[in-house]
Amino acid sequence: MKLGIQQIEVYKVILRNKEPFRIARGASTESENVVVKVVTDYGVIGWGEASPSKSVTNETPATVIKTLAKIAPKLIGLCPLRIEQDVEIMDSLVKENPAAKAAIDIALHDILGKTARKPLFMVMGGYRTEVLTDLTLGIKSPKEMAKDAVKAVKKGFKALKVKVGIDPVEDVERVRLIRESVGSKIQMRIDANQGWTPPQAIEALGKMKKFNVQFAEQPVPAENLKGLIKVRKNSPIPVMADESVHSPEDAIRLIQAEAVDFMNIKLMKSGGILKGRKIAAIAEAAGIPCMIGCMGESGIGIAAGSHLAAAAKNIQYADLDSDLLLKDRLVTKGGTKVKDSMRIFPRQHGLGIMGLDEKLLGKPLKIYK
Repeated sequence: MKLGIQQIEVYKVILRNKEPFRIARGASTESENVVVKVVTDYGVIGWGEASPSKSVTNETPATVIKTLAKIAPKLIGLCPLRIEQDVEIMDSLVKENPAAKAAIDIALHDILGKTARKPLFMVMGGYRTEVLTDLTLGIKSPKEMAKDAVKAVKKGFKALKVKVGIDPVEDVERVRLIRESVGSKIQMRIDANQGWTPPQAIEALGKMKKFNVQFAEQPVPAENLKGLIKVRKNSPIPVMADESVHSPEDAIRLIQAEAVDFMNIKLMKSGGILKGRKIAAIAEAAGIPCMIGCMGESGIGIAAGSHLAAAAKNIQYADLDSDLLLKDRLVTKGGTKVKDSMRIFPRQHGLGIMGLDEKLLGKPLKIYK
């Protein structure tokens, strides 16, 4: 039996949000993503997705497409199951550009699961069979966010991620009102998206302690390592790195600096599942639990993140909700559904994606063979 990559197709999709989504660094109304379809010479196909972020990974849909033009031709004929080697080749061809590489990596993992005839999370370790995800509340007025929190809880969500980072005084009010509105049993974590200075973070987190906040994500700018260390030492709430940790090397750097209590792995930052697993393993060795997060992925990227979260013991938290915030549904059949805050896995093999909206997907921009 042959085991080679025969063809790689590249698509561009625009997915509209249900409503404008605002964080400390700006607002968005849609996700412009790049989807890849990797076809093997033995009849198995894999789906992958890039959801680039100019502010986080310095990528755009155009740079993803340009990067795939350099990578895809070199992967034709290679074995799709030798993922470590395939990723090494991608890294040798192009530096950085993790979201572009993630699209290929995710498709290869989809193929791995399908070839093994198992759901992907089972192939990778299968630590848990369902994953608790939070729902993210974008920045609005404190009262509006409290109303959104109540709606989310009524839908069955047991964990909320509250976006903050614009005004520390108002941020404390957001957290207070949300906690009062949803009660003490709902998990609540906050994300400042680099929006505070270290003194602002220390003051705000000190005031938020009484509202039972699980952790504070990226309170200060990613490049301010000294500030992150200072906040962690002076915060009563555990500190999580997001924009500060992209790669396994970043994870080691933050651990050595004693800068964080938790790490947020995102496939678009790490370059896919393979390196996401490496970050989780490095963090586990240091006693640092991880969360898996997302950018603006559709059900393809979310399925990939969910399978990784289920596979790895040290990924103890999940923020896998970007597909729920989108008005347009790219995955029409299969993928991971949400019930009572839990990501539920289909029995199908690989990522479990059975159907895509062909109108949204459109025709391939490029076909490499």
